[in-house]
Amino acid sequence: MHDVIIIGAGLVGLGVANALQETNPLLRILILEKENGPAAHQSGHNSNVVHSGIYYTPGSLKARLAKLGNQSMFAFCREHDLYQDQCGKVIVATQLKELALLENIYQRGRQNGLAVSRLSQAQLKEREPHVNGIEALLVPDAGIVNYSQVAAKLAEVIQQRGGEIHYGQQVEGIIESSDGVSVRTPRAEYQGKWLVNCAGLFSDRIAALAGYQTGMKIVPFRGEYFVLNDEKNYLVNHLIYPVPNPDFPFLGVHFTRMYNGKRDVGPNAVLAFKREGYRKCDFSLQDLSEVLGYRGFWKIAGNYLGEGLAEVRRSLSRKLFTENARQLIPELQPEDIRPGPAGVRAQALTADGKLVDDFHFVKGRRSLHVCNAPSPAATASLEIGREIVRQHLAAL
Repeated sequence: MHDVIIIGAGLVGLGVANALQETNPLLRILILEKENGPAAHQSGHNSNVVHSGIYYTPGSLKARLAKLGNQSMFAFCREHDLYQDQCGKVIVATQLKELALLENIYQRGRQNGLAVSRLSQAQLKEREPHVNGIEALLVPDAGIVNYSQVAAKLAEVIQQRGGEIHYGQQVEGIIESSDGVSVRTPRAEYQGKWLVNCAGLFSDRIAALAGYQTGMKIVPFRGEYFVLNDEKNYLVNHLIYPVPNPDFPFLGVHFTRMYNGKRDVGPNAVLAFKREGYRKCDFSLQDLSEVLGYRGFWKIAGNYLGEGLAEVRRSLSRKLFTENARQLIPELQPEDIRPGPAGVRAQALTADGKLVDDFHFVKGRRSLHVCNAPSPAATASLEIGREIVRQHLAAL
């Protein structure tokens, strides 16, 4: 009998296990992961940015946990001698109409307690000579880590403390009673006092296995990156972001200074035809049918039709992708970039077509389900774990 069974060895699942061990080192903790190692999906297929929390609604979980998570993620990397580069981020207004939006972001950052400062055009040019901007914000706390490396170290630490991680164990059944849970995989059946669902792209299906309707569905959005040719790395010194398009719920194509010395350009945001569909050709009839049969998807598709179609066109055309990125760096040419990695974002969507904005948890009798944990969940993962333990599992 385990005290807690956690489904998913991504950063959030590992963060929960870490927080439980911090609170009570004697707890018997088991993590079940369907893949053969940690961070196989969202945690290992992202921009590797450590966010500051500047974009998020003051008082929200995202705002609070991103700020705390920024500090704890860099501290974890320093403690374990992992790659970390707190290089800072600039958010750039390229048009006059973006200045009011930029000011809103500045005020939000101040409300969230961040060390954000305004940059004039001349000050921006000193930091980023090749960037086209009329004004910008400097967010010094943002930076880069290698989240796959972080997850591997977290898994190692959890096991050294006595926690168990069983890989290759896809959960197929959950029975929850008043005094515990039974979790079935093709190879074994496990008993626990509590269950924490950190299944990411499959969190809604795991919740349904346990008998809970969350009122939302995971809709997968693929984000595709290009990589700058090495001889063009001089174009990018910081993390360079546009002012987010208020008509589209993603941050827009940006330039990322990576842990491997490369410079990533992206991502876009297009509907994935498979929940773990990292390639354009990846397809799952079940996954796509669920999305197309969901009333909420058609509502959001109608709201963002124009920008959504533009994202699809840019996904299919390097020239159009480059034109979009050139708003920030005008000298960029299609031959300067090559296809890079892709990730899939698990975005929870309600039946009335609203994107679930904040981190969202559903509590059962003997279970807790992390039903929405998109960006900045990697940044905040250690603090999400601590929040879950503090708010929902303190009695353990």
